[in-house]
Amino acid sequence: MKLNELRDNPGATKKRMRVGRGPGSGKGKMGGRGIKGQKSRSGVAINGYEGGQMPLYQRLPKRGFNKPNRKKFAVVNLGLVQKFIDEGKLDAGQTITEDALVASGLVRRKLDGVRVLAKGDFSAKATIEVTGASKSAVATVEKAGGALKVTTAQAAE
Repeated sequence: MKLNELRDNPGATKKRMRVGRGPGSGKGKMGGRGIKGQKSRSGVAINGYEGGQMPLYQRLPKRGFNKPNRKKFAVVNLGLVQKFIDEGKLDAGQTITEDALVASGLVRRKLDGVRVLAKGDFSAKATIEVTGASKSAVATVEKAGGALKVTTAQAAE
Protein backbone atom coordinates (compact mmCIF):
# COMPACT_ATOMS: atom_id res chain seq x y z
CA MET A 1 0.00 0.00 0.00
CA LYS A 2 1.26 3.46 -0.94
CA LEU A 3 0.08 6.90 0.12
CA ASN A 4 -1.39 7.57 -3.30
CA GLU A 5 -3.46 4.39 -3.03
CA LEU A 6 -5.27 5.46 0.18
CA ARG A 7 -9.04 5.75 -0.31
CA ASP A 8 -12.09 6.03 1.90
CA ASN A 9 -14.33 3.01 2.11
CA PRO A 10 -16.97 3.05 -0.62
CA GLY A 11 -20.01 4.97 0.63
CA ALA A 12 -18.12 6.54 3.57
CA THR A 13 -18.20 10.01 2.06
CA LYS A 14 -20.94 11.76 0.15
CA LYS A 15 -20.50 14.83 -2.04
CA ARG A 16 -22.44 17.84 -0.83
CA MET A 17 -25.41 19.06 -2.85
CA ARG A 18 -24.51 22.17 -4.84
CA VAL A 19 -27.58 24.36 -4.66
CA GLY A 20 -28.77 26.80 -7.33
CA ARG A 21 -26.86 25.32 -10.29
CA GLY A 22 -29.58 25.01 -12.94
CA PRO A 23 -32.81 23.03 -13.38
CA GLY A 24 -31.07 19.78 -14.24
CA SER A 25 -29.53 19.51 -10.79
CA GLY A 26 -32.84 19.07 -8.97
CA LYS A 27 -31.99 22.01 -6.67
CA GLY A 28 -31.79 24.82 -9.22
CA LYS A 29 -33.44 28.24 -9.51
CA MET A 30 -34.52 28.95 -5.90
CA GLY A 31 -32.22 26.32 -4.37
CA GLY A 32 -34.89 24.68 -2.17
CA ARG A 33 -35.80 27.92 -0.41
CA GLY A 34 -39.28 28.34 -1.88
CA ILE A 35 -40.59 31.62 -3.27
CA LYS A 36 -39.79 35.06 -1.83
CA GLY A 37 -40.23 35.87 1.85
CA GLN A 38 -37.83 36.46 4.70
CA LYS A 39 -36.53 32.90 4.89
CA SER A 40 -35.59 32.85 1.21
CA ARG A 41 -33.16 35.71 1.75
CA SER A 42 -29.68 35.52 3.20
CA GLY A 43 -28.80 36.81 6.65
CA VAL A 44 -31.97 35.72 8.47
CA ALA A 45 -31.89 35.13 12.24
CA ILE A 46 -35.38 34.57 13.61
CA ASN A 47 -35.00 32.03 16.41
CA GLY A 48 -37.71 32.65 18.99
CA TYR A 49 -39.15 35.57 17.00
CA GLU A 50 -42.89 35.28 16.46
CA GLY A 51 -43.65 38.20 14.15
CA GLY A 52 -44.98 40.73 16.64
CA GLN A 53 -46.78 38.15 18.76
CA MET A 54 -45.44 37.85 22.31
CA PRO A 55 -42.78 35.08 22.12
CA LEU A 56 -43.30 31.86 24.06
CA TYR A 57 -40.37 32.49 26.41
CA GLN A 58 -41.97 35.81 27.43
CA ARG A 59 -45.51 34.39 27.77
CA LEU A 60 -44.49 31.73 30.28
CA PRO A 61 -44.43 32.67 33.99
CA LYS A 62 -41.05 33.23 35.61
CA ARG A 63 -40.39 31.16 38.72
CA GLY A 64 -37.76 30.92 41.40
CA PHE A 65 -34.76 32.89 42.49
CA ASN A 66 -31.05 32.11 42.42
CA LYS A 67 -29.38 33.49 45.51
CA PRO A 68 -26.20 35.23 44.30
CA ASN A 69 -24.24 34.63 47.53
CA ARG A 70 -25.39 31.10 48.33
CA LYS A 71 -22.93 28.65 49.86
CA LYS A 72 -21.93 25.50 47.96
CA PHE A 73 -20.75 22.68 50.18
CA ALA A 74 -18.81 19.56 49.31
CA VAL A 75 -21.07 16.74 50.55
CA VAL A 76 -19.68 13.66 52.31
CA ASN A 77 -21.66 10.66 53.55
CA LEU A 78 -20.67 8.94 56.79
CA GLY A 79 -20.64 5.55 55.07
CA LEU A 80 -17.82 6.74 52.81
CA VAL A 81 -15.87 8.19 55.74
CA GLN A 82 -16.13 4.78 57.45
CA LYS A 83 -14.95 3.03 54.27
CA PHE A 84 -11.89 5.31 54.05
CA ILE A 85 -11.09 4.68 57.75
CA ASP A 86 -11.33 0.90 57.16
CA GLU A 87 -9.02 1.16 54.14
CA GLY A 88 -6.49 3.16 56.17
CA LYS A 89 -6.80 6.32 54.08
CA LEU A 90 -8.14 8.24 57.10
CA ASP A 91 -6.83 7.95 60.67
CA ALA A 92 -9.65 7.61 63.21
CA GLY A 93 -7.19 8.24 66.06
CA GLN A 94 -6.62 11.83 64.99
CA THR A 95 -9.17 14.57 64.36
CA ILE A 96 -10.57 14.23 60.84
CA THR A 97 -10.56 17.75 59.39
CA GLU A 98 -11.64 19.06 55.99
CA ASP A 99 -7.98 19.13 54.90
CA ALA A 100 -7.60 15.46 55.88
CA LEU A 101 -10.68 14.59 53.80
CA VAL A 102 -9.19 16.40 50.77
CA ALA A 103 -5.76 14.78 51.29
CA SER A 104 -7.33 11.28 51.46
CA GLY A 105 -9.15 11.88 48.17
CA LEU A 106 -12.64 11.57 49.67
CA VAL A 107 -13.38 15.21 48.80
CA ARG A 108 -12.01 16.80 45.63
CA ARG A 109 -12.19 20.41 46.84
CA LYS A 110 -13.66 22.11 49.89
CA LEU A 111 -15.69 24.79 48.04
CA ASP A 112 -17.38 26.81 50.85
CA GLY A 113 -16.82 23.97 53.30
CA VAL A 114 -17.59 20.29 53.80
CA ARG A 115 -21.01 19.11 54.97
CA VAL A 116 -21.44 15.63 56.45
CA LEU A 117 -24.65 13.67 55.89
CA ALA A 118 -25.74 10.51 57.69
CA LYS A 119 -26.10 8.10 54.75
CA GLY A 120 -24.46 4.73 55.35
CA ASP A 121 -23.16 2.88 58.45
CA PHE A 122 -20.65 4.50 60.77
CA SER A 123 -18.96 2.64 63.63
CA ALA A 124 -15.54 4.30 64.10
CA LYS A 125 -14.81 6.23 67.29
CA ALA A 126 -13.59 9.35 65.50
CA THR A 127 -13.60 13.10 65.99
CA ILE A 128 -14.68 14.95 62.87
CA GLU A 129 -14.38 18.72 62.37
CA VAL A 130 -16.31 20.16 59.41
CA THR A 131 -18.20 23.27 58.31
CA GLY A 132 -21.65 21.68 58.38
CA ALA A 133 -23.46 18.49 59.35
CA SER A 134 -27.01 17.19 59.46
CA LYS A 135 -28.56 16.49 62.86
CA SER A 136 -28.78 12.79 62.06
CA ALA A 137 -25.07 12.71 61.13
CA VAL A 138 -24.14 14.28 64.48
CA ALA A 139 -26.34 11.74 66.29
CA THR A 140 -24.84 8.79 64.36
CA VAL A 141 -21.22 9.81 65.14
CA GLU A 142 -22.00 10.38 68.84
CA LYS A 143 -23.78 7.03 69.00
CA ALA A 144 -20.60 5.38 67.67
CA GLY A 145 -18.66 7.02 70.52
CA GLY A 146 -17.09 9.85 68.53
CA ALA A 147 -17.71 13.56 68.17
CA LEU A 148 -18.75 15.69 65.23
CA LYS A 149 -17.81 19.36 65.65
CA VAL A 150 -19.35 21.97 63.39
CA THR A 151 -16.78 24.77 63.13
CA THR A 152 -18.83 27.70 61.81
CA ALA A 153 -22.14 29.36 62.63
CA GLN A 154 -23.80 27.24 59.89
CA ALA A 155 -24.43 24.63 62.64
CA ALA A 156 -26.62 21.54 62.29
CA GLU A 157 -29.67 22.18 60.14
